[in-house]
Amino acid sequence: MSGTVELTKENFDQTVADNEFVLIDFWADWCGPCKQFAPVYEKAAEENPDLVFAKVDTEAQPELAQAFGIQSIPTLMIVRDQVAIFAQPGALPEPALTDVIDQARKLDMDEVRKDIAAQESQGQGQGQGQGQQSSGE
Repeated sequence: MSGTVELTKENFDQTVADNEFVLIDFWADWCGPCKQFAPVYEKAAEENPDLVFAKVDTEAQPELAQAFGIQSIPTLMIVRDQVAIFAQPGALPEPALTDVIDQARKLDMDEVRKDIAAQESQGQGQGQGQGQQSSGE
């Protein structure tokens, strides 16, 4: 499969559930950096035919953009085994996109799931800002 898949709220869950590795480009037609990133993304899709490269038009699919807290576009997100492992706004240059894909391929998803479980068991206190400090010292 070459090229990119257009994600909508109707096919998003199914696409992520059916594929082990999905890259998602959140974009809009009026966005200059999005248009600059598009050929880089398309080239990466051609060079990685084993991965699913998807696009979410934030104008046509505002619910998806809102569900993922997309603040600026373009934003690249990578989902592996239904876990979002990477999300970064900004148009990545080709070498950076290639590097991100390589790093995402090398991730040990068992370790990622263990880390997520550990964070959840800690009550999600870390990474949520400085608001909640544990009392008892």
